Amino acid sequence: MTTMTTTTDTVLHASGVTMRFGGLTAVRNVDLTVNSGEIVGLIGPNGAGKTTFFNCLTGLYIPTEGKVTYKGTILPPKPHLVTQAGVARTFQNIRLFPNMTVLENVLVGRHTRTKEGLWSALLRLPGFKKAEDASRERAMELLEFTGLAAKADHLSRNLPYGEQRKLEIARALASEPGLLLLDEPTAGMNPQETRAAEELIFAIRDQGIAVLVIEHDMRFIMNLCDRVSVLVQGQKLIEGTPDIVQADERVIAAYLGTPFEGAPGDEEIAEVEAAETAQSTTRTEGDTP
Repeated sequence: MTTMTTTTDTVLHASGVTMRFGGLTAVRNVDLTVNSGEIVGLIGPNGAGKTTFFNCLTGLYIPTEGKVTYKGTILPPKPHLVTQAGVARTFQNIRLFPNMTVLENVLVGRHTRTKEGLWSALLRLPGFKKAEDASRERAMELLEFTGLAAKADHLSRNLPYGEQRKLEIARALASEPGLLLLDEPTAGMNPQETRAAEELIFAIRDQGIAVLVIEHDMRFIMNLCDRVSVLVQGQKLIEGTPDIVQADERVIAAYLGTPFEGAPGDEEIAEVEAAETAQSTTRTEGDTP
């Protein structure tokens, strides 16, 4: 387990975040802070609202109530502007460009940090060539960092599953974030791949990037994180060190399926999930993954 971080520099602060879909509330009045140098975990049973909360942090959803700030500035409700501000993310379902090479996928992540305009690109002016070379150099550095440099020219669809996950992280890092949000980064991985992912996340933190991670693998999250926050039925149940959280009887009850007063039934949960899917499709239509 990592040592508790003592820094007080706030990178991300979410205050009173609430997300409603019609009359249904998927996230209710959630506060969360991530400080520089920290790895913070977000856990909870299926349907707890974790990914919905992530989407509120990254501009995919506009919260019904509450606000989200990055380094003291309110984040704009557009994913590409959130990325420009310094917040990058990966998704629960891999969203690579399958017919592009590994290197090209990472270069896509560089576009928010490229300042050259349309005419410079069309006319192949010296400034564009310099920026292109710098982006390629940085992309190769990230592939080296994630252990994928030898496969730079491979199509991303041909990578093993665990390496596709790494490539998503490399592409997110290409935007030079100060905060990286990881949505179930070890989903579908075997134990060896999971261990490699853990080491990679530690290395990312050691480069000065704060990390917020959703994960269902409890052993992984408790070994990885400085602090863990638990969502149940869209509300924050508890937050603390891994030792405190995993010993809390309410957390144990939530994972064992013990009902809470006012808990939604299966039909209501399905309705919320359907509303989330519909809104996510609308918000991301035409966007780059």
